[in-house]
Amino acid sequence: MPFREINSKMVEATLAPGQKLFSQRGAMLAYRGEVSFTPNIQGGQGGVASMIGRRVAGESTPLMTVEGSGTVLFGHGGHHIQVISLSGDTLYVEADRLLAFDGTLQQGTMFMGSQGGVMGMVRGQVTGQGLFTTTLKGHGAVAVMAHGGVIELPIAPGRDVHVDPQAYVAHHGEVRNKLSTAVGWRDMVGRGSGEAFQLELSGSGAVYVQASEEKL
Repeated sequence: MPFREINSKMVEATLAPGQKLFSQRGAMLAYRGEVSFTPNIQGGQGGVASMIGRRVAGESTPLMTVEGSGTVLFGHGGHHIQVISLSGDTLYVEADRLLAFDGTLQQGTMFMGSQGGVMGMVRGQVTGQGLFTTTLKGHGAVAVMAHGGVIELPIAPGRDVHVDPQAYVAHHGEVRNKLSTAVGWRDMVGRGSGEAFQLELSGSGAVYVQASEEKL
């Protein structure tokens, strides 16, 4: 289900009978047609297991199931919106950044410690993003939120990307991540304060970076 970008902070989704999507509660701005909105208590496509995983992970952002026939406008908090299209791959994104996504996508959670071992766990503590992250897999579209707009940076073998953890939004593809220290890095070239950490992503895929270090 494609999302049409109205402007940088609003998207429109077109629903046909038999289709559905999930959205963050409170994200609907307006709609036309015969559209229903119901609270989702099963954690999306992943069912009860996904719901339990999300609550254990702290990835429990309330969702709405949207069904019917018509068009729906979405936006939330004046945040910038980035539409990401998936073609069978997996998107890794924090739950609170999800604005809306296709109901055909398989939803789950992943323990970030499994990518980078202990440093993956440290990343969750340092960035405040938690030890788990939400995964969306399949063919469809996802609308995510960010501060100040988003840029997509490709990741290729031998061309690792280093990101300020606070500016990280999401990534997809066969990507490995680890948190590394770089003495003086944040003080010299970063925009934040405190200890010097950077998120190193390698493999093949892309990472989405926001133009801000603010959390949603």
